[in-house]
Amino acid sequence: MSEAARSERPRGKDDVQPMLVDTELEHLPQELRWREWMGRVEAVIFAANEPVPREVLARVVGKSCNLELIIDDIRAELASRPYELVSVAGGWQHRTKKVFGDVIHAAFGQRSGKGEKELSQAEALVLMCIGYFQPITRGELSSFFGKEVSRDLIGVLRAQELIASGPRSPQPGAPYTYVTTKNFLSQFGLDTLRQLPDFEALEDAGLLSKDKLLAGDIPAGLASGEGDGTDDVVEDQAP
Repeated sequence: MSEAARSERPRGKDDVQPMLVDTELEHLPQELRWREWMGRVEAVIFAANEPVPREVLARVVGKSCNLELIIDDIRAELASRPYELVSVAGGWQHRTKKVFGDVIHAAFGQRSGKGEKELSQAEALVLMCIGYFQPITRGELSSFFGKEVSRDLIGVLRAQELIASGPRSPQPGAPYTYVTTKNFLSQFGLDTLRQLPDFEALEDAGLLSKDKLLAGDIPAGLASGEGDGTDDVVEDQAP
């Protein structure tokens, strides 16, 4: 293709180049440069609908900018505000402070104001087990609880994007496993799964008993009373 033809070719979405931004700001005094970086970082986080990872923030600040210190300074300035900057799901996000939870509930009729359905005790329990023992199949969850875990219950967790299909299990029929998602981390204020409370510590504190779970001491709503105890080999499709 000639240069002339190439220059006349319509640009597709893959040809769009990001807008160039002066990130180093060498023309500014150090204090003003730092304030500009702070403003850029907070603006990007504020505009995002999900936690913003480091690599995204790095696009708008200079190479000599320490993002951790920038975040610390932003947090300090937000100390008296009703919202804060939190590290969650591998990035940073603005969140309303928990102390204002009742106010938000009064205004919107729900805790978050974002429409998330509150999980039942049974749904929360299954989600907890997926979080701790992932990747895990529905059959393994049913064996763990000693009761059939319904497809409907799994569907609720998937509809809220708290879990997703994981790799296929080596078991006969190669059923899909379930794993938690970034949205799970975001909803529960976790940066990584390593921040989940230690399972043994929960047992020691009397907040959780693996023996009771294995004995089937779980809410009646966990099972639908339907199904044959097998996994969703056909119905569960990879995302």
